[in-house]
Amino acid sequence: MHKSDILIIGGGLAGLTTAIHLSKSGLKVTLIEKDSYPRHKVCGEYISNEVRAYLKFLNLDIDALDPVNIDQLEISTQSGKLLKSNLPLGGFGISRYTLDHYLWNKAEENKVQLIVDTVTDVYFNDSVFTVSTLTKKRFKAIYVIGAQGKRSNLDKHWDRKFMKKKSPWLGIKMHYRGNFDTQKVALHNFKGGYCGISKVERGIINVCYLVKYSSFKKYKDIDAFQEHVLANNYHLKSFFEQASPVLDQYCTISQISFERKVPYENNIFMIGDAAGLIHPLCGNGMAMAIESSRLLATLIVSNKQDLIANRSKIAKAYEKSWNANFKRRLRFGRVLQYILLNETLQQLAYGIAKWLPFLVPKIIKKTHGKPSLC
Repeated sequence: MHKSDILIIGGGLAGLTTAIHLSKSGLKVTLIEKDSYPRHKVCGEYISNEVRAYLKFLNLDIDALDPVNIDQLEISTQSGKLLKSNLPLGGFGISRYTLDHYLWNKAEENKVQLIVDTVTDVYFNDSVFTVSTLTKKRFKAIYVIGAQGKRSNLDKHWDRKFMKKKSPWLGIKMHYRGNFDTQKVALHNFKGGYCGISKVERGIINVCYLVKYSSFKKYKDIDAFQEHVLANNYHLKSFFEQASPVLDQYCTISQISFERKVPYENNIFMIGDAAGLIHPLCGNGMAMAIESSRLLATLIVSNKQDLIANRSKIAKAYEKSWNANFKRRLRFGRVLQYILLNETLQQLAYGIAKWLPFLVPKIIKKTHGKPSLC
């Protein structure tokens, strides 16, 4: 039986940064991740600078990974009408292939017990968790943190409310070589979805888009869908005509849910996408995952003298802090998505933004937080 203070389920951005933070404070941390690194993930691969200070606090040298600094945004409507704006905080582009692998290695350096396995059951009794895995291993921990991502079998096992609704969204990602402005992140709308384009390290261009499955299923494959739907937006057509794929195959993920979630459930702390997922068009999901890590880890470290006695206190403080930081952002993201996916509202919003361009940076700020102080 493996014993630790904290057991984290999931080794994405939220799970790994939490593990690094907690282990840095001297807590004994176990992290269980179902797949090995390095690997690619469906992701916009843009991180807002709001988490730069926190990453530095964790002794993470992100600049050593050769990220791309980004401070410009352009948005196009389905018909190709274009808006341009500065990004108030700016950010950087880095692939999940590189970043997650780097964080995994840093967690290992911090003496986090890293396990590649699949969690099958979590049982809470007498203030202690017992966690079972697919390979029949068992772990005990005082706290369990759920960082299992957007959707997992555990969410179904825990009977989480959002799992009762089917999601119509499909995510598709590919890396390319081609011509694209290094300082820019682009968001191009098409019928049934939207596509983000930005550069990451080594001159690679990340293209990631979200589409309703009802729109996609009419076509036999991804290439056909891009040719017949995405290419109706001039800017996307122009990009694909000159770009060359880098990866052997597309990365995809289905059943992406934007339903409301809660940050503390079944005595388990939820972080990252497991606590709440902002729409990719807001360009802030990676920063939110990292920021949720900071909120929870800071509370745990401050109360580590007696984790059992302080469980309820930490849970209430975390829920309050999470809601204060993210609830409005998520609500605003849902409204923004509704507008951009409705062609009539999209054209109206474009006209207003063209007439009053100062509104665009203000809208961007609504989906981002302030730089974290550590």
